Amino acid sequence: MSFQNPSSEEIRALLACAKTIAVVGLSPRPSRPSHRIARHLQGWGYRVIPVRPALAEVLGERAYASLAELPVKPDIVDVFRAADEIGPIVEQCIALGLPAIWIQQGIVNQEAAARAQAAGMRVVMDRCIAIEYRSLMIAP
Repeated sequence: MSFQNPSSEEIRALLACAKTIAVVGLSPRPSRPSHRIARHLQGWGYRVIPVRPALAEVLGERAYASLAELPVKPDIVDVFRAADEIGPIVEQCIALGLPAIWIQQGIVNQEAAARAQAAGMRVVMDRCIAIEYRSLMIAP
């Protein structure tokens, strides 16, 4: 069975319920897409928790080396990593019982996405969380 993204209504519900988003691969550089998108998420009222080894802080939030170190359970794990790194991230999410993973636009790993879905996670793949937020949450 191949992976299929949730419907627009399901994505809207996920974004509406979420309060905390862990961003895996959040760059400290303002020019990087992960940084710009995380800044937008903060502006829209989400708490963004950076997951990036070797960094102390990004966007005013303490950074953590791994999902297992997070002090709270995020509602969504937003991933800015290469497709071949998605599998281990999905395994961490499953082990921690995290409810949703968002694999950013341009990143596709069908096997990992299907594994996450089979484990009961909500999965969005190859979509930009900021574009989806703007089209589903702001527009009337």
